[in-house]
Amino acid sequence: MGTPDVNFQQLRIVRETVRQGFNLTEASNALYTSQSGASKHIRDLEEELGVELFERRGKRILGLTQAGTSLLDIVERILLDAENLKRSAHQLTHEDQGSLAIATTHTQARYALPPIIARFKQAFPKVHLALHQCGPDEIVALLKSGKVDIGIATEALHEEGQLFACFPFYHWYHGVIVPEGHPLADGEPLTLERIAGHPIVTYHEGFTGRARIDQAFSSADLVTDIVLTALDADVIKTYVELGLGVGLIASMAYHEERDRGLALLDASNLLPRNTTYLALRRGHFLRTYAYRFLQLCREDLDEGTVQRVLAGKAA
Repeated sequence: MGTPDVNFQQLRIVRETVRQGFNLTEASNALYTSQSGASKHIRDLEEELGVELFERRGKRILGLTQAGTSLLDIVERILLDAENLKRSAHQLTHEDQGSLAIATTHTQARYALPPIIARFKQAFPKVHLALHQCGPDEIVALLKSGKVDIGIATEALHEEGQLFACFPFYHWYHGVIVPEGHPLADGEPLTLERIAGHPIVTYHEGFTGRARIDQAFSSADLVTDIVLTALDADVIKTYVELGLGVGLIASMAYHEERDRGLALLDASNLLPRNTTYLALRRGHFLRTYAYRFLQLCREDLDEGTVQRVLAGKAA
């Protein structure tokens, strides 16, 4: 009896085993199959291919062999193409129906995206829109795994140039928020030295342009007293109101009516410009309405322009 042909379930088990840190139990649970069944699928695939994909110690999987490392990209591509095939077929009969998954940070979800999402839902009421709010590293992981269609963040995305196609969404600056009557709001020119003379409340490292804040003070040989960090500008504003320190937030997070009692000081000449990016995984199939969402974010991002960049061609 000949060995079995390669099948998608074998490939899924290989991919999931790698994703679960080579824990076959976790991989089996994720795919709703038994550990013994998953192990047999891997062995059958190795027999069919004529190479061992995993290093083992007894029954325990330790990692990928050299051959497994070489073949993993092909496994990922085959499974991505299979998913794209299903998505493409569905679009032929349901052009305005389906789902769109977006991963973004709190700042973008709270301040930049609401008007865009409102317009999108009005245009595509039958599309289920799933908005995943998470950190930049998790956004990268979700895009890599194909679990989301679009990633939106300021950090991390544009560093994955080979795997992702990134498009600048918009530029923004940090601002300084202080309680009304604070010494920094005395009308005198704002400087980094004056800001560094007060305790600071700002974003966690790795979020919302924090690295550029640190870089600005470091370049000026200034030491800052950062007394509290948060993911959410509203938390930062709360503790500024309590007098814990001066706040450094994305300027877009300040609203004069809602933030009465606080003043926003322009720091655009002191702190570097930030760019928020829209990111797509190369090879990931996008429905027509996904291209429409991108164009709502940036009018010049029509489908043809996006596809040329995804294909590695100049826009």
